[in-house]
Amino acid sequence: MAEVTVGAARTDKYLPLLQGKRVALYSNHTGMVGPKHTLDLMLEGGVDVRKLFSPEHGFRGTADAGEHVSTSTDPVSGLPIVSLYDGKRKGVDPAAVRDIDVIVVDIQDVGLRYYTYYCTMIDLMNAAARQGKQVMVLDRPNPNGMYVDGPILDMKYKSGVGKLPIPVVHGLTLGELAGMALGEGWLENGAKVDLTVIPCLGYDHQTRYELPIAPSPNLRDMKSIYLYPSTCYFEATPVSLGRGTDMAFTVYGHPLMRNRSFEFTPRSIPGAKNPPELDKLCHGVDLRGLSDDEIIARGINLEYVIDAYNDLNGQLGKDFFRNFFELLIGRGDIRGMIENGMSAEEIKTTWAADVEAFKKQRKPYLLYNE
Repeated sequence: MAEVTVGAARTDKYLPLLQGKRVALYSNHTGMVGPKHTLDLMLEGGVDVRKLFSPEHGFRGTADAGEHVSTSTDPVSGLPIVSLYDGKRKGVDPAAVRDIDVIVVDIQDVGLRYYTYYCTMIDLMNAAARQGKQVMVLDRPNPNGMYVDGPILDMKYKSGVGKLPIPVVHGLTLGELAGMALGEGWLENGAKVDLTVIPCLGYDHQTRYELPIAPSPNLRDMKSIYLYPSTCYFEATPVSLGRGTDMAFTVYGHPLMRNRSFEFTPRSIPGAKNPPELDKLCHGVDLRGLSDDEIIARGINLEYVIDAYNDLNGQLGKDFFRNFFELLIGRGDIRGMIENGMSAEEIKTTWAADVEAFKKQRKPYLLYNE
């Protein structure tokens, strides 16, 4: 397989476009080209970088999921870091964009509608559109870009974990997603923005791109990234998905689950300071024995949530699902399908039409072969 060249590595394509402009960089610890951060490449190339925008988990990628990240100063470059995940406001403070010309986006996404990095990119595009600023995306591969699966978000469930009417697994890179959001009129009030995408080289949508850096503290390896479309729903239940262990998103369990040979105990660790079922022995299932091919072929697999629900329903009943479930799955009827005993395959058929419609809708925005 040809080696992939990420957009940020193509300095000859974007550094000339940034000369003489005041630049803000939206990135984090994943914005690397070999041993160097994209910020270093830009500064070495004479780009006038004025500030940094940081997402969930912070600019250096060490904060817990959902943890508020403070505005601060980058100790390496001395540049101000404007946190876009500090819990104080929705969207981007207009003042943060006023004194720049271009917002550059370089961050590794994992291709899920509820992964918040793309949501922050959309917030920045909206802010840029309001003030007539440019946006440039230095594209990176989507490690779950091989397929499309899941219901399209019912926009009444729009939230910080779902900004656009797209399936759970949308199969797009951030560059493609930015183009689609612009082209489909999904920015606020159908706003337009001056968008440039620097594409990857050597990538198509069947490329199995292995991330060189963990994109967030609990997505530590490719197995967790491939299982993430199927196990994240446990975030909306009392069931542990392994936060507080080195197996996050690849296992699930609860102290009350029965007749299970696999056990684990969540602890307070960096990236999961207060995980669900902290210090309690959980009985459950280890999914790490599944092959990557099998996980990818199944796509979103609700069998795991259904298994835990069936086990715990008699003990937890109405306390099993929280309202966060609808925000993650994106529709209001799927909880009831699980409670009424429908199988994972039967539920998947209810969004098959969504998948086919979205594949057609996204086609004009694809930058890479399917």
